[in-house]
Amino acid sequence: MSFFSKISLGGKSENLLALDIGTEFAKALVFRTHSEGENVAGEVLGVSKERQSHGNMQSGAVSDISGVIDTCKRAIVGAQEKAGIKKIKKAIVGIAGELVKGTTTTVHYERSRSESRIDIAELRTIIHRVQLKAFDRIKQQIAWETGQDDIEIKLINAAIVDVRIDGYQVKNPVGFQGKDVSISIFNAYAPMIHLGAIHAIADELGVELMSIAAEPYAVARSVDYDDVLDFSAIFIDIGGGTTDIAVVRNGGLEGTKMFAFGGRAFTKKLAQELGIPFEEAEVLKINYAEGKLGADVTTKIDKIFENDCQVWLGGVELSLAEFAESDVLPSKVLLCGGGSALPGIKNALSSKEWIKNLPFAKAPSVSFLQPKDVARIVDGTGELTNPQDVTPMGLANLALDVAGEEKLMAGILRRTVQNIEG
Repeated sequence: MSFFSKISLGGKSENLLALDIGTEFAKALVFRTHSEGENVAGEVLGVSKERQSHGNMQSGAVSDISGVIDTCKRAIVGAQEKAGIKKIKKAIVGIAGELVKGTTTTVHYERSRSESRIDIAELRTIIHRVQLKAFDRIKQQIAWETGQDDIEIKLINAAIVDVRIDGYQVKNPVGFQGKDVSISIFNAYAPMIHLGAIHAIADELGVELMSIAAEPYAVARSVDYDDVLDFSAIFIDIGGGTTDIAVVRNGGLEGTKMFAFGGRAFTKKLAQELGIPFEEAEVLKINYAEGKLGADVTTKIDKIFENDCQVWLGGVELSLAEFAESDVLPSKVLLCGGGSALPGIKNALSSKEWIKNLPFAKAPSVSFLQPKDVARIVDGTGELTNPQDVTPMGLANLALDVAGEEKLMAGILRRTVQNIEG
């Protein structure tokens, strides 16, 4: 079932599941939606997380389906028990990995009759052109990165982020006159092999997939900035296996990038340098991030992680270089994910050296996204307390868009995608 599937709530409530299948943890979040017209909100009823077995995941992608299923089952059961709910039927699942691509494509359309009013048929034609162009661009990008021309990809998320007529921004162009129309649509694509694994997991878990979401897309959409046209920020979600980056300019999501460097790389380095098991190194890393170690040990780990922090920062710089081609980069940097707790991460981003080759108008300000920053989702458990909880809450927030009434523009986009996909 596609991510455009609707949930018929009819002004009632429904219990849903947000499942963040991470490299280190599977996080399950049971929440209840409250929907009436376009107003949709959610309340978290139960949360649980289970550590993945080594080998279940590789750089954000599923590598052992049966192992991931077992881990997810435990997480889901834990969340359901806390929520006092026996069975959840529908779920939104997050997906990551280097080949999950998100980009905003803009098409400029010159109308032959500027005095006539734009109707739905003409709008549908414009959106169709945008989507065909976007699909070709992503296919070329993945083929270039992998050296393979035959990787099958599928759209997982789409959203109209900007509409302008003769340079003026409008929410809905239907009924307007004008000569030059430009529409920008964000699209996230994932390889079918990744999506197939997610579908297999959902089937085994007995849940209906209402949506598969690119996780950086969910995080960037979680903050309530839709009506703030001057909001711009760089979202960086540091998970166990990947770092996910999303760039928002002027209230519109410009694109996402992911690279395979996350918290697990730091744990491996610590285990290697100290000659201790991976599990012991993970505990030590967490205590270090939480400031629970003595000064001498903390200083030693600072030095061990110094080079890896610089390597990670290089990945951020390369990822942002692509967005720097069109305009200056946002100076607001918002961090989340378990890996963001490492002191060296914020310190690296706060340094001045790495931004010399990037077009920042001023030095970036770095802060952390917190669960309370996620719009429309209220934590009724009191257990969601730090930046690593933002991603599953972002997934729940995204599910609310699916649960609400469909707006005109979103409906045209959905039907256009269905026609393109066949």
